[in-house]
Amino acid sequence: QENEIKLLTAEIERLKNFGCLGVSLSLEGLRDENTKLKYRLNFLQKSLQEERSKMAKSMININSCLQEIFRAAIQAAYPDLENPPLVVTPSQQPKFGDYQCNSAMGITQILLKTKEQKVSPREIAEMIAKNIPVNECIEKVEIAGPGFINVHLRKDFVSKQLSSLLMNGVHPPAVGKRKKVVVDFSSPNIAKEMHVGHLRSTIIGESMCRLFEFAGYDVLRLNHLGDWGTQFGMLIAHLQDKFPDYLNVSPPIGDLQAFYKESKRRFDTEEEFKKRAYQCVVLLQSKNPDFIKAWELICDVSRKEFQKIYNCLDITLIERGESFYHEMMKDIVKEFEDKGFVQIDDGRKIIFVPGFPVPLTIMKSDGGYTYDTSDLAALKHRLCEEKADILIYVVDSGQSVHLQTVFAAGQMVGWYDPKVTRVAHAAFGVVLGEDKKKFKTRSGDTVRLIDLLEEGLKRAMDKLKDKERDKVLTAEELKAAQTSVAFGCIKYADLSHNRLNDYVFSFDKMLDDRGNTAAYLLYAFTRIRAIARLASIDEQMLQKAAREEVLILDHEKEWKLGKCILRFPEILQKILEDLLLHTLCDYLYELATTFTEFYDNCYCVEKDRQSGE
Repeated sequence: QENEIKLLTAEIERLKNFGCLGVSLSLEGLRDENTKLKYRLNFLQKSLQEERSKMAKSMININSCLQEIFRAAIQAAYPDLENPPLVVTPSQQPKFGDYQCNSAMGITQILLKTKEQKVSPREIAEMIAKNIPVNECIEKVEIAGPGFINVHLRKDFVSKQLSSLLMNGVHPPAVGKRKKVVVDFSSPNIAKEMHVGHLRSTIIGESMCRLFEFAGYDVLRLNHLGDWGTQFGMLIAHLQDKFPDYLNVSPPIGDLQAFYKESKRRFDTEEEFKKRAYQCVVLLQSKNPDFIKAWELICDVSRKEFQKIYNCLDITLIERGESFYHEMMKDIVKEFEDKGFVQIDDGRKIIFVPGFPVPLTIMKSDGGYTYDTSDLAALKHRLCEEKADILIYVVDSGQSVHLQTVFAAGQMVGWYDPKVTRVAHAAFGVVLGEDKKKFKTRSGDTVRLIDLLEEGLKRAMDKLKDKERDKVLTAEELKAAQTSVAFGCIKYADLSHNRLNDYVFSFDKMLDDRGNTAAYLLYAFTRIRAIARLASIDEQMLQKAAREEVLILDHEKEWKLGKCILRFPEILQKILEDLLLHTLCDYLYELATTFTEFYDNCYCVEKDRQSGE
């Protein structure tokens, strides 16, 4: 931006000279061109100022700073090495300093392979240490063992960062150009209830959206509902039989799941009903108004049930189901045909994608489309119409091969370049019961999500009453605590496990206030707020102190807590890259326990025994 500002300023001067020199450029054209350039210059200067102001307020990623310092040191020590390994991690024990640079071992291997030089990692570490440039964050380095470089941070640097954090608030490091992220998550099927299998996609997807929004990205949250297809034929035929007046009187479908099961039973056992169901599909797909109305009625009943769950879990989504992409599917088939990728197999139109054994079926032998077609249409729309820079599908691991095939097909046909656009499958494992088998009810049915949430509310209230919270909280406060604990614990239990693994659902573990649970974090958070309340110190007073006084970090527990707080941007950077949210949970638990250690060793407030002040 700074370069462009220089160029534009020069260009404006050049245009002024055109006028002075009487060069044949119409006055009107000159004014127009000058105005455009000035407008662009103002815009750039303003956006550069905003960017600088953001960066000044942003937290510093200390790990990234250290990486830059060690990159420069390695380059100065070994200028001939191309892309040398750069490994900087927080130290696991205080005696090894605050961070460690472990690049020496890797460089030893490279020198041996490429230059046939045998140099010990310790010698390499010493060379790197000698070439560390002047910087504001490193107090000293020590070489330990076979070649680890232990880094000790400067206390005044950490103190300055903490004061800045207190004055400016928690701002993540600036992301540069505001990129667009599209997240596909939750995605239940119309006419079927949300079950425990939808829980993970919904919670993980919502959390990823919040993460990217917090980091400054433009996020589009999409709910890819299963709202189109042959199952609607049997549902509409059943609706006509049960509620013949459905066009005039809204049908009182109380239990859509039971309604779906009844229609499915009839479809499987009554030949006449089955024929009618197929006719209904044809009429629906040809946009017959009466059949569209029936379809909309069924979708609305489902929507209301889904929304109850989304309200409980505080989920925000834009609905864009399979029906949204229906009109695009014809063009998708044509595009793959025109580019010569389609083969005919027993009347079906299929695509083989290099590296994947199972082909995608984009048209059935009867001319109908498939899930493959709608997934390709959705992918294209998100890439080419929504212009996504990052596209994330939060879908269970079982869909991995299918999604990778769809992504590869999109790449093959030229919709995106993976070097420019990131298309990722954020896969997750299944929810298990305490018996380590798939989570089911006692009768062997899938657990309904609404029942699970209601059970969570009941368990949370029991826990609060055990702790006699009902005796000190008002009815309103008790209700707020109940929902915070119940839904917070259900979400956190999911997020604190590596999403790639299956996880065991246990209310007892979730609601335990010991260990890495939401209950413990809520307790730690409340304790911190209580200190501030008891000390009668508000945010303005803290900010004033941060501006006027130097934060002294003398006690080892103060030092440990200060460094732990400042690791937040590195954690954020890591989870934006690998989308593994349990890392953030681990960090928050570490922060809470580090705070507890600090609180137990360094008194923040004390009451006067006589006056109670």
